[in-house]
Amino acid sequence: MIKIIKHAAVTAVAASVIVCAQANASAEYTLRFSHFFPEVSDPSKNLFNKWAEAVEAESNGRIDVQMYPSSTLAKPPAQYDAVKNSIADVSVSVQGYSANRFPLTQIVELPGVSQNAAQGSCVVQSLYEEGLIADEYSQTKPLFLFTHGPGGLHTTNKEIKVPQDLEGLRIRRPTAVVAKLLEGLGAQPVGMPAPDAYQSAQRGVIDGVSLPWEGQYTFRLNELTPYHTEVGGLYTLAFIMTINQSFYNRLPDDLKKVIDHNSGMEWSKKAATVFDDLDAKGRAQAIEMGHRITVIEDGAENPLWKPVLYQATEEYLDELQKKGLPSYKVYARAVELSKTVCQ
Repeated sequence: MIKIIKHAAVTAVAASVIVCAQANASAEYTLRFSHFFPEVSDPSKNLFNKWAEAVEAESNGRIDVQMYPSSTLAKPPAQYDAVKNSIADVSVSVQGYSANRFPLTQIVELPGVSQNAAQGSCVVQSLYEEGLIADEYSQTKPLFLFTHGPGGLHTTNKEIKVPQDLEGLRIRRPTAVVAKLLEGLGAQPVGMPAPDAYQSAQRGVIDGVSLPWEGQYTFRLNELTPYHTEVGGLYTLAFIMTINQSFYNRLPDDLKKVIDHNSGMEWSKKAATVFDDLDAKGRAQAIEMGHRITVIEDGAENPLWKPVLYQATEEYLDELQKKGLPSYKVYARAVELSKTVCQ
């Protein structure tokens, strides 16, 4: 049975691990699973806990999974390093929270690549399985990659209908790639993980956020941002669920098969379903609250928005190419996947 560990202090965490280990003496391996989503959120309950339950069941209890939600073990930008450095055994990370670390993976963030989580997750998992971005993950063993749904613009006091409406607004941005898009549109991007956005919006530090509807729902931002703008295909974020390589290597072959069975495209699709369902919940909540939703006709292809968005795309790809990375090749394959395999 999975255990939820909430203690933040190192000594408390250590004590709780001992107690949990004693409580499940039949387990041969204790797997510490870290993520930054709230314990009560749908990703926590319907994805991460489900994965943990599957691993425990298929291992006949020989693997005991301890869950550390809400950044208990590591802050959102440090989740990947927590696994690399054996602070956690499995974690969920947003690649873009670590600037310049996963530049080819972040190509999936660019405008027009993805219209929903199902499509984006298929694209990024396929890019990994085809080896086009696999070199970026040499320090851990990826289990599966996925994306959230389309990011939108959500503001506290101003309706956004055209790019000029963003001029000077302080907008929370998740990654440097999205920051480039926002700068091109005239906004002032403010970098912060999603869990920090509520307090910043509440205090007036920011004028709005770039988030998918899922993020609006999960992190309660609909409470503070009554104006919403949907620019279809504006951006999406990549996530990775990964395991410490040494932990995996210590497992006997039959338990490695359990981990392997709970990896890959099947779980990427399960993640996408959770996030697409949450997008529907978040949008429905905003409608129920009487919010104003502006839908940009033709999305990222709209003539008022496309020049800026695609200029940012070209600049990003060009920057990577100059560094010797095959950015145009990866981008071309991502677009091809989105139009064929991942439709």
